[in-house]
Amino acid sequence: MRHRFDEDDIRVRPGRNKSRPRTRVRPDHADAEPGFVVAVDRGRFTVVVDEGLKTERSLYAVKARELGRKGVLVGDRVGLVGDTSGNTDTLARIVNIKERTSLLRRTADDTDPTERNIVANAEQLLIVQALANPTPRIRFIDRCVIAAKTANIDPVIILTKRDLADDADIRNIYADMGVRIFTTEIDGDVSDLAAALAGKVSAVIGHSGVGKSTLVNALVPAADRAVGHVNEVTGRGRHTSTSAIAIELPTGGWIVDTPGVRSFGLGHVKAESLIDFYPELIPGTVNCPRACSHDEAECGLPDFVVSAGISANRLDSYHRLLRSLVSAEEE
Repeated sequence: MRHRFDEDDIRVRPGRNKSRPRTRVRPDHADAEPGFVVAVDRGRFTVVVDEGLKTERSLYAVKARELGRKGVLVGDRVGLVGDTSGNTDTLARIVNIKERTSLLRRTADDTDPTERNIVANAEQLLIVQALANPTPRIRFIDRCVIAAKTANIDPVIILTKRDLADDADIRNIYADMGVRIFTTEIDGDVSDLAAALAGKVSAVIGHSGVGKSTLVNALVPAADRAVGHVNEVTGRGRHTSTSAIAIELPTGGWIVDTPGVRSFGLGHVKAESLIDFYPELIPGTVNCPRACSHDEAECGLPDFVVSAGISANRLDSYHRLLRSLVSAEEE
């Protein structure tokens, strides 16, 4: 006669190298403590908890296994369990990542299919360019403005070294775009800019040597960010920031200093949607022939730019980017 076994009699063989049987049930971590990621370094994260309170403190954390391959970025709002005291030699675990309000990303160039995530939840992108030493790169500004708008981030142009060159030309180029522009001088007053950053998360981006770290130090003197110098032969700066880091502002909010970049690819932007990022040119497309590529002899944009008094630099910028994106899509 067959013996009937109770459930308690059944032995469950544990998985290899496991002391307990596997389960699909995951804890919901409803009691996880909220935190803000301010730095990432080789799989270890610096997280601030009790942000803005007297008990505010920073701690180290690692990513929980259940998050899998999901990356954690500077700017992420996360849930923490484990030891969140922040005491020496303690380590918490990041068990969830809150839904992001924005994600700034770029590619190495327009043909690169690999997107690089830079910072999460930024509300503003501070595009830093020097007016001299090195000379400003208008195309870089345009690319960053597009990347910001694609990510639902407010672009802000910061022109440094005003004591070395005039800012009128660049201001005229972007006069009709509704993009805020701030100009700073070496050791100058940055109170207007500080007021615009108060209470917000703002990421800083720019080439090496344009004064990003100098700007951060002016806004947060205690930050003591390393400042580089421009090579007189190449006109390029030396990378002083090697990884993104969020620094708390005295007026509230955060400024995220990012490593200097040499290029800003827009591989995630489609050529046909590029005109949407040049709102001042859109009215000129009314007189274009049907199915106009906006880069042909019959296009109505050149005449419109002249009649509307729009800077020719804007149309040139659009055409350059359009050709680059079309070429990338054809590869």
